[in-house]
Amino acid sequence: QVQLVESGGGLVQAGGSLRLSCAASERTFNNYPMAWFRQAPGKEREFVAGISWTGSSTYYADSVKGRFTISRDNAKTMAYLQMNNLKPEDTAVYYCASRPGLVRRIPGDYNYWGQGTHVTVSS
Repeated sequence: QVQLVESGGGLVQAGGSLRLSCAASERTFNNYPMAWFRQAPGKEREFVAGISWTGSSTYYADSVKGRFTISRDNAKTMAYLQMNNLKPEDTAVYYCASRPGLVRRIPGDYNYWGQGTHVTVSS
């Protein structure tokens, strides 16, 4: 079973940058797409970005398009989310997730989840 561990969250001022990392426990991950979701207090978990298992296709929520970049390094079984020009509304717990098949935007479609990493953006 794939286990995912996120890191890289923290406190940053608006306009700043953070890079989140997601480490997968096994190479099975290399055949699965990967996604980042986030959940703000009192809100539902929402799709942020996704990447195909080859890395050739990426998908973004409209709210982060042009500011966030998802990538992966299958040799290291790692995935990343580079977040630039952060805004206070980006404050949330960020989760990486994976599943067999294709990238989906619905949290319930994902089998494997990390524990989450907190991102706080101050104004």
